[in-house]
Amino acid sequence: MTGIALPAGSDARRAELTGAAWSRLRPVELLLIGYLIVVTALAIARASARPACWWLVASHLLAGGLIWLVTRPGLGPVGRTIREIYPLVLLLALYSELDVLNAGGIRIHDARIERWELALFGFEPSRAWWQSAPSRFWSTVLHGAYLSYYFILSVPAVWLVARGEHRATQRFVLSVMLAFVVCYLFFLFYPVAGPYYTYPRPTGPFVDNVTARLVYATLARGSSYGAAFPSSHVAAALAATLAAWTASRRLGTVLAVATALLAVSVVYCQMHYAVDAIAGIAVGALAAGAGTAALPAA
Repeated sequence: MTGIALPAGSDARRAELTGAAWSRLRPVELLLIGYLIVVTALAIARASARPACWWLVASHLLAGGLIWLVTRPGLGPVGRTIREIYPLVLLLALYSELDVLNAGGIRIHDARIERWELALFGFEPSRAWWQSAPSRFWSTVLHGAYLSYYFILSVPAVWLVARGEHRATQRFVLSVMLAFVVCYLFFLFYPVAGPYYTYPRPTGPFVDNVTARLVYATLARGSSYGAAFPSSHVAAALAATLAAWTASRRLGTVLAVATALLAVSVVYCQMHYAVDAIAGIAVGALAAGAGTAALPAA
């Protein structure tokens, strides 16, 4: 039985089209694809113990389809805008996956982080700080700072897109995504539950305020187990601040104040170990540096 002859040059044409498709991918999309491949492999490996992981594999195929759609040539203004910011939207789904992948019997490494805390500080700041210096005022302010994380990540992206600063937008999104991907890989391969799960939670007047109640309501709906070290809140907020600074000193200054308060809040409000925050600062700074190196200002 003879095969069907392909037109002359079809292999070369196919290779040309494939090469063109890859060349359209931005650094952030290459990062996303790499992360999805790693996590898909991990989901398959853990699926025997956690059958819900097969849903993650299916969702990753859909994410791959989305990346293909938004990287096609000839996008209109709406499509180009979606392409600028869609990785940040995917973060919500990628974060929620962690709970599925880490569910049931994973080994956590809190004991080692606690030993690091004692070696560095001589005590455990996330457990002792709020108890030794309880303040309704600072609890209100710093729980509010914890919530400001969502604005630190979203407002600059919207602001940069609205101003038509496409290069700055891409650098901002890449820096933030780098910070998240590094943190997420730690969460999957070196999970740490954090003081939110391991210590008795604050009670009484310390958490009797609007912002504290909002924080705990938010965590009750969307906290992932094993996602403490490094602090992705601190890492992403710092990466966002440093990336925004390169586009606007005024915007960067505002974000710097919010990020500094957030870094304090995760420890004072007993959401993260102090070591988590320190590691988050390192990851955020490295991510912003890598994002700037990959997409320097024109």
